[in-house]
Amino acid sequence: MLAYVFYILSAISIGSALMMVFSKNPVHSVLYLIATFFSIAAHFIILNADFLAIVQIIVYTGAIMVLFLYVIMLLNLNSESEVSKSTIVKVAAALSAGLLFLVMVASFKESVALPVSEVVPGLGSVKNLGKVLFSEYLLPFEATSVLFLSAMAGSVLLAKKK
Repeated sequence: MLAYVFYILSAISIGSALMMVFSKNPVHSVLYLIATFFSIAAHFIILNADFLAIVQIIVYTGAIMVLFLYVIMLLNLNSESEVSKSTIVKVAAALSAGLLFLVMVASFKESVALPVSEVVPGLGSVKNLGKVLFSEYLLPFEATSVLFLSAMAGSVLLAKKK
C-alpha cells in the first residue's frame, strides 16, 4: 500500500516539476513549484520524517515561494518586454541540456539500488534531530546562524535609502 502512495506522489512530483519548467507563464511556474514542494513534503511524511516535512512546507512553500512571487510581480514579466534570443543561444542551450541529460543517465547507470530497510520509529523525530544538531553539528549550526544574521543586516543596508 505504501509503495502505491510513493509511486503516486512521485508521479505528482515529476509531473508538477515538468509543468513548472515548461510553463510559459511565470506565475503558473511558481504554482507548479509549490505543488512539487508539497509532494516532496508528503515523501518526507512517508519516510517518517515529520519535522522535515513541516520545515519543507513552512520554509520552502511558505517563505521562498512568497519571495519568488514577489520578485515576479516586481519584475512585471510580460511577452512584450522579453528579448528574442538568437539561434546560437538556443542551440547552445539545447546542447547543454543534452549533455546534462547524458551525464545524468550515465550516473544512474552506475548506481546500485539499496535494499529497503525497516523504518526506525524515532528516526526523523525532533528530539533526535535536536540531539544531533546541538551535539555533533553545533559549530556549523552556529556558523550558519551568524551567516544568516550578516546576510539579513546586509540586505537591510542595501535596501536602505541614501
